[in-house]
Amino acid sequence: MRRTKLAASLLTVALAAIPAALVLSARATHGQDAPNAQDDQTNQEPPQTSSTLTVESRLVDVFATVRDKHNAILDNLTKDDFKVYEDGVPQKITYFAKESDMPITLAILMDTSYSMNNILGAEKAAASDFVHEIMRKKDEAVVISFDTDEDLLADFTEDPAVLTRAINRAQINVDASGIGGTVGTIPSQGGGTNLYDAVYLACHDELQDEAGRKAVIILSDAEDTGSKMSLDEAIEAAQRTDAVIHVILISDPSATEGYGYGVALQMARETGGRVIPVHNDKTLNKAFDEISEELRSQYVLGYTPSNTAHDGTFRKIKVETTEPDTKILSRRGYYAPNS
Repeated sequence: MRRTKLAASLLTVALAAIPAALVLSARATHGQDAPNAQDDQTNQEPPQTSSTLTVESRLVDVFATVRDKHNAILDNLTKDDFKVYEDGVPQKITYFAKESDMPITLAILMDTSYSMNNILGAEKAAASDFVHEIMRKKDEAVVISFDTDEDLLADFTEDPAVLTRAINRAQINVDASGIGGTVGTIPSQGGGTNLYDAVYLACHDELQDEAGRKAVIILSDAEDTGSKMSLDEAIEAAQRTDAVIHVILISDPSATEGYGYGVALQMARETGGRVIPVHNDKTLNKAFDEISEELRSQYVLGYTPSNTAHDGTFRKIKVETTEPDTKILSRRGYYAPNS
């Protein structure tokens, strides 16, 4: 475990602004080639390689999941079926692929505050099934629990068995008042759920230097009661890391205030993820199945921004399809480099 590292990082960011520098593409950051397209090999420009990549021509990757009006995933679209806009300006799609095998890096965040007391057992079982189902060769995941502290239960690993053992170590560490015992190194500020801190740390500390597809899976009622970071800062950390946030919203009416859905929806919408409310063990497993399906049914749309300014601004991305009545999940933007 690296609770000390996580705590130290949080104390540091509480005194300083979030760094502005961001590389547009995680793949460009690591000097890796774009993934091999599985179809539509004609009528597209070849992906850039590390030998030709320059600061002026970095590829922005957009991962998109498309569902029809019946909520079924559409997996038969081509490059010509998509349009991508940056700040309202059409962009030329220079790379396209149906991506099901590109490695995924996951951060699984488990709420262990008192409001999860009645469902933590089911949470563990469903999360364990999920990692065994979703993890493939070269996929990696970390497991973090959060209440009045953030606890790294498992660092990056490809082994589902290691992840399962970590998930099963999660435990309720606070009582109904939100006061923890001896667990943790960050003093409680009177709250029992440091959700925003956990999201920030997962993205800024753990996912930032990872390449490829990145997702944060949160199991929580999404009611933050003690974070040092704000909701906007947590979302920005995810956007700067190109991480998608999916929230499995576990709500116990007897232990929550009822405002968590709005928080969860904002995190998911701003990063291209989903909120799936669950009420029992059956719907909890179904929620994990839906997220697993989406992570394995994505299109990759790559483009070189027509705006080449290095001004550190947030660029809004919009993805459309020519198919009627479709729902698209994709990130809403990225931060341009400032140097």
